Amino acid sequence: MRHTIRWSLLPVVLALVVGTGLPALGKHATRPHTDNLKATGHSPHEAQFFGVPSAQRHINSDIAFWGNLAINGNYDGFRIIDISNPTDPQQIVWQHCNGDQGDIVVWDNILVRSWNSPAPPGRSCDGEPVPAGFEGLHVFDISNPSDPDLVTSVETECGSHTATLVPDTANGRALVYNNGSSGACPWFEIVEVPLTAPADAAILRTERLRHGAHRCHDIGVILGDENLAACASDADANVFSIGAPRGGSLEDPEFLYSIAEKGVGIGGNWHSAAFTWDGEVIVLGWEPGGGSAPECEATDPAVKKSAFFYDADTGAKLGQWTLPRPQSAEENCTIHNYNVVPTTDGRYILVSGNYQAGTWVSEFSDPANAVTLAWSDPPPIVPTNLGGAWSSYWYNGRIFESEIQTGLNVFTYTDPVAGASLPHLNPQTQETTIG
Repeated sequence: MRHTIRWSLLPVVLALVVGTGLPALGKHATRPHTDNLKATGHSPHEAQFFGVPSAQRHINSDIAFWGNLAINGNYDGFRIIDISNPTDPQQIVWQHCNGDQGDIVVWDNILVRSWNSPAPPGRSCDGEPVPAGFEGLHVFDISNPSDPDLVTSVETECGSHTATLVPDTANGRALVYNNGSSGACPWFEIVEVPLTAPADAAILRTERLRHGAHRCHDIGVILGDENLAACASDADANVFSIGAPRGGSLEDPEFLYSIAEKGVGIGGNWHSAAFTWDGEVIVLGWEPGGGSAPECEATDPAVKKSAFFYDADTGAKLGQWTLPRPQSAEENCTIHNYNVVPTTDGRYILVSGNYQAGTWVSEFSDPANAVTLAWSDPPPIVPTNLGGAWSSYWYNGRIFESEIQTGLNVFTYTDPVAGASLPHLNPQTQETTIG
């Protein structure tokens, strides 16, 4: 099925400054960085892993965007932030929902949030008690961004570590590919959320994984002319067709092939997947050490600190980009969450958040010879070593970073890039093809 949306394919110069106020800068303004990556704005949300009870932990996790809103997930709900002036982003609300991870996806007035693992007694979401043992998804109505309303929950067998939203507006619904938090479930659920009745959200079916894969950590999707889904699963990433020209459908994916990389899966699993906007290349990253270990030291092999590029038609390896700046033994580091810039000139540019290695911009137009363009690398966090950039994404001429301990950071990449202006962005979902 061809999905089309209205895009503004205008050159976006990332150095564009919106608004006249002075930047609201955070600690990212004092980091070591290249001259072409400037700290622009900051929305504070200080948190930490240690020293607080689990039920009160609210570290920052993933990001999604709708118009001039950024939704920044955290371990206790999510924040809705007005980014109309990215030099001075303003929090509209912090919606509490105290189940760990807090991955979020958004479609218009509907927001779906992941609840990672079985709820202990006494947990709540939007002020409502969450039954002990619940794990799965919560669905919110955010038509009033200052007062989100929990409309339903969808319980899943192995929780929800992450979620990928797939719009199916022709059928009046959004589909959510739900990725469980336990390796005991070798599948992902496909959850249907009716756009006019989100309270009726329910599991539609499950899709089993192949080649011994236990679960998807995350799923990257591209629609438009390609209709592919890449599941970052264990040591064998599963690639599916979800429509023409290869078969399958959004609700019934058709398995195509799997991707394995020597060394991946030893001490960690495939973590994230994305596509170039022409659908030609799959970008895969993994998480050795589970995200808490220092896996980007000078002595670590390249396989532990690389993003990998594969032909989307065949799964053949095309190349990799390896983090060139060594990190210390005090810094948790992997290539974590990222997206590809929707360029209109055919360049392949990757923006990645890499925990305590910070935010990086690289180019892989020639995947066999990827190069670094820019970086902002924080110093080690003392006394704990858990922090840094959970996610870093390009969105409409800016780079947004969810920093685990400090909040939402905004950067300007000052080298001109011709990019498409997007009406919204769930970073794991590319709703059309460009190029």
